Parts: sequence; structure tokens; C-alpha cells
Amino acid sequence: QVQLVESGGGLVQPGGSLRLSCAASGFTVSESAMSWLRQPPGKGLEWVSTLYRTSETGYQTFAKGRFTISRDNAKNTLYLQMSALRPEDTAMYYCVKGTSAGAPRGQGTQVTVSS
Repeated sequence: QVQLVESGGGLVQPGGSLRLSCAASGFTVSESAMSWLRQPPGKGLEWVSTLYRTSETGYQTFAKGRFTISRDNAKNTLYLQMSALRPEDTAMYYCVKGTSAGAPRGQGTQVTVSS
């Protein structure tokens, strides 16, 4: 069955960087659209980025120029490289198979941006 395991979150100072990973099993990452969603404290899920089968990418406005989505086909893993992090990036980040909030997702990894 589909399983997604996120990692790489943590506490980082404003302006810092983190790379999130999402190890997938039960399907092939390169054969599916894959997305990152996030849920800030007290708020709903919001879309961050999508990597399509064609390797085209899409980013939410707040992620453009700061975040990069990618995948390693050999490791069947999805990544999100985040830089120039801001306090408002604080959230639980989820890896999603597909593009919608209702799609299968992992348990999440917490990112906290604070000085």
C-alpha cells in the first residue's frame, strides 16, 4: 500500500535553510504527481508545491524563489529544499501523493522558524 514518510524538519533561525525528504513505498514517485502541503499552527492545510510526472513544477506564491521541489528516482524520494525561511513558514509539512489535500499523505514533519 501507499506509504509516505517525511523527515528533515526542525528548528531553524530566520534566513536559514532546511531540506525535507519524503520516502515513498508502494508506488513509484516518478510516475505520480507529488506535492508538499503545510499546516501552520491554528490554520488549515495549504498547498506549497507540486512536481508532476513530466518534471514540471508548480509553487505557491510564498514558495517561489525560496523553495525547490525535486525527486530522486533511484531512492523513490521526494524533496523540498527550503531557503530564506521566515517565521511564517512555521508549519507541519506533509508529503502528498497527488495534488489534493484528500490524497494519501505521510505523518508530517514539523518546521519551526524562530530566533
